[in-house]
Amino acid sequence: MSEIEILAPVGGSEQLLAAVRCGADAVYLGTQSFNARRNAKNFDSQALYEAVAYCHIRGVKVYVTLNTLVFDFEIPELDKQIKEIARSGADAIIVQDMAVMSRVKAICPHIMLHASTQMAIHNISGAEILKKLGFGRVILARELSLDEIRIITQSIDIETECFIHGSLCMSVSGMCYLSSMLGGRSGNRGLCAQPCRLNSNAYGREYALSLKDLSFIEEIKKLHAAGVSSFKIEGRMKRPEYVAAA
Repeated sequence: MSEIEILAPVGGSEQLLAAVRCGADAVYLGTQSFNARRNAKNFDSQALYEAVAYCHIRGVKVYVTLNTLVFDFEIPELDKQIKEIARSGADAIIVQDMAVMSRVKAICPHIMLHASTQMAIHNISGAEILKKLGFGRVILARELSLDEIRIITQSIDIETECFIHGSLCMSVSGMCYLSSMLGGRSGNRGLCAQPCRLNSNAYGREYALSLKDLSFIEEIKKLHAAGVSSFKIEGRMKRPEYVAAA
């Protein structure tokens, strides 16, 4: 049975220190563009190099998010970003858009590809396709049951990653248009306003759409037995204290 990887969210340099000092095996973070949490502090080129160096000296892996959808006119800037990530020595790039996948493979084919949960992989066929496309890990859809996770993980020779703690999108693995429709801020462009975390009103009663307190910590052994490679904590918009505690 594989070792457990605890993957912590890093929205900025303070969160990075908190994650590493509190024992994270790996961290995930975003650059200044093309990441699903553009409102986090994130990392410019120099900060990214320093973050990767700091983590690698301490045996911690770094996964960089390039997990938004991109427009055609953004491809030159995307290529530049991919080259900077490759030069930094990051261990993997997390993607949603197949165009991003194609550019990563063309520019730095040596770097590992992780399939974002926004790809909504929820069955064996989806994981199998990603394996054939060259992905090394799939971050499974968050709507899956334990049995479904076990079946996928044990059927395909690909690493699997699951969220185990933090907030949870109300729609199918984050592919929600609520923020875009209500405020013109698309979650798939990194600017989700998180309107689902507010109470909605229907027939005089208030309802919360979002799951604010996912905690699968008590079931970690079951996920480990199912073959999950990495346990992911949500929260790149959270404070360093949250990262440390989680």
